Amino acid sequence: MLKRLYSTNLNKYSSIITQSNQSGPAQAMLHALNLNKNDIIKPHIGIGSVWYESNPCNSHLNILSQKVKKCFNDKDLTAFQFNSVGVSDGISMGTFGMQYSLLSRELIADSFETICSAHHYDGLIGIPGCDKNLPGILIAMCRLNRPSFIIYGGAMKPNLFNNKELDIVSAFESYGELKSGKINEEEYQKTIENSCNKQCGACSGLYTANTMASIFEVMGITPTNSSSNPANSLEKFIEIDDSYKIMKNLLKENIRPSNILTKESFINGIKMLYATGGSTNAIIHLLAIAKSINVNLS
Repeated sequence: MLKRLYSTNLNKYSSIITQSNQSGPAQAMLHALNLNKNDIIKPHIGIGSVWYESNPCNSHLNILSQKVKKCFNDKDLTAFQFNSVGVSDGISMGTFGMQYSLLSRELIADSFETICSAHHYDGLIGIPGCDKNLPGILIAMCRLNRPSFIIYGGAMKPNLFNNKELDIVSAFESYGELKSGKINEEEYQKTIENSCNKQCGACSGLYTANTMASIFEVMGITPTNSSSNPANSLEKFIEIDDSYKIMKNLLKENIRPSNILTKESFINGIKMLYATGGSTNAIIHLLAIAKSINVNLS
């Protein structure tokens, strides 16, 4: 009965490896993951984050990914977590490492596309945290064109120090203050040590990550308020609670990125960019995303 139930368009990709006798070895490997027969024949959903430890924009994404995974426990969809590499502009800026920044967008796009295609995921949830993460994941979603959406990792909250709110902008500005003699070396070091909140999250300014998150929300590829719910906040965890419901609806209605990312959607995103005065990097990213989904954007 379960086999008939799930032999629908909900698992049209995963059924290639889960419901054919010729794919017995693939099924054997899935059983090795402690999945039973019923789990294996359910639609398979990828939960992809850009988690790695050496960047505060990304170091908390494994927590969010695990919480998304819990939403699928004991449900009629089987979810698998994975992650990819990333590059922090804030850490690599002004060094040779910055030459890898834009390239990381393509690495992220390629890695997400690779695992989702090779492992036949029926749907994809992306969890980005830093600048090139967001367009990289969305480019992959456009190429795959399977039911997908993005949960933004969230921005870093300001850090309170000496009754003053500090953020990454404070770190940038403090160097100028040091060079001009407005603060001494000790004050500069204290600012650097306390500019970023230890709870992590994307840089708390209207840089590329928050710009793209705001644009993606009005374009319709993230849940409502995803761009403004702070990292590791109660609001962000409540947002995550809807993951299963959103994915099930996308699968049931066969709603794909090509249905969401229309020319009008891109125009709305551009309006948000202009209205907020966001990062000019949005231009190169929107052009790349539009090309991936065959929308004529110049």
